[in-house]
Amino acid sequence: MTENNSAPTDTTPDTSETKVATAAEAIVDTKAEAKVDTKAEKSSSNRRSRGRGRGASSWDLSQFEVAPEEGKVRFHDFDLPLPLMRGIQDTGFKFCTPIQGASLPHTLNGHDIVGKAQTGTGKTAAFLINIITDLLKHPIEGDRYMGEARSLILAPTRELAIQIADDAVALLKHTKLNVHCLVGGMDYGKQLQKMQKMHCDILVGTPGRLLDFANNRDVYLDQVEVMVIDEADRMLDMGFIPQVRRLVNLTPKREDRQTLLFSATFTPEILRLSGTWTDKPVTVEIGAERVATDTVEQKVYITTASEKFALLHNILIGDDVDSVMIFANRRDICRTLQEKLNKKGFKAGLLSGDVPQNRRMKTLESFKSGATKVMVATDVAGRGIHVDGVSHVINYTLPEEPEDYVHRIGRTGRAGSTGTSISFACEDDAFLLEPIEKLLDMKLACTMPEEKLLQPVPSNYKPAARKPKVEAAPEQSTEQKEEQIQEKTVSED
Repeated sequence: MTENNSAPTDTTPDTSETKVATAAEAIVDTKAEAKVDTKAEKSSSNRRSRGRGRGASSWDLSQFEVAPEEGKVRFHDFDLPLPLMRGIQDTGFKFCTPIQGASLPHTLNGHDIVGKAQTGTGKTAAFLINIITDLLKHPIEGDRYMGEARSLILAPTRELAIQIADDAVALLKHTKLNVHCLVGGMDYGKQLQKMQKMHCDILVGTPGRLLDFANNRDVYLDQVEVMVIDEADRMLDMGFIPQVRRLVNLTPKREDRQTLLFSATFTPEILRLSGTWTDKPVTVEIGAERVATDTVEQKVYITTASEKFALLHNILIGDDVDSVMIFANRRDICRTLQEKLNKKGFKAGLLSGDVPQNRRMKTLESFKSGATKVMVATDVAGRGIHVDGVSHVINYTLPEEPEDYVHRIGRTGRAGSTGTSISFACEDDAFLLEPIEKLLDMKLACTMPEEKLLQPVPSNYKPAARKPKVEAAPEQSTEQKEEQIQEKTVSED
């Protein structure tokens, strides 16, 4: 049983200030026993280069040519380490997104950043490229404590933390740097075993699980060189700010570390927190209009609450619906939707905070592989989901926060493909449209659904299984047909 080894998950913030304080006081003594004396004398000023990483000697920039284009910023325009440039080439990146082009000139020079950007703008790669560059250019030579993190990335949800870690692994392919991801809902012992086997260069996690490791003195944050707080507004909404504050207090002073804070909104509370955690930051803002691109067709259907499920059902059986994410504001609505869709024959998955993490991981993998075509999710669980090929996003209920609309429709129309966003506006939530339009700085076209889309769903209805597309076989010659007949005759004999 792994239950005894599991630490508390993130869903219930730890309110014990004494426990954190005790852990912080014990860090120095514990680390002194685990490391040689010379480690205490190490400082950032005497760090020396280790090697450029695996395969760097056989690769150079001549193998990654990107011609300059007016109005675009290339990764070649920055002094990035060769192993990182090779990782960027492997991921298919050529030009910076607006948030990358605006932030990297400052972060690569050591400045703190307070960035306003939504999911889908490329902010993950923006802070990962900065972190990896810093770690490669200032490597540590000599003994290190296994649980000592050189950089820290805080994310509000497990899915987002895992996605960030996956992106980091891709960029680190040609380096010797290690990534560790600590999230609640997963076996604590297994995560600890990995931490004890490899040094921790980049630590990604959710606040609760990171505090568990810090309290147990399995992770040390007093040597963190770069700290990232991603989606700070969501951290605030989920009540994680007290936990984040405790984690920040375990890192070096803000003058002695680089801090990058990203948020979809700049509320007074977020601005106050950023002023506390950052040192003379540069502010970078990327508007929502950059996200709602021409690759996403946006529709709003004016309907009633009682007609919503029939409308949803009839949309899902359309020929153009391949892979769809359905968003609702509450867990109970999502669970009811999933159950009703499964009863109607759809293979629908569920992503919400009350679903165990292991099951959420399996559900997400099934959706990514195409085995599951319909995914019902809350906004919290939907954050950080990067799945190519999502043809439709359906807002079963309009989000109460306008920024969540941008995050939702960003699940489709990715990687240059086109997608469709369909929102249901009923008598209960139509008033939420105006704030969304104000944020997007555009008017959303509202229409009444066609009559056929409102037809009641028969109680015994089951959707027909879609046959896989099969290419027509080329016309066979008479000689080929005769050979097949002969082969069949021989096999039968």
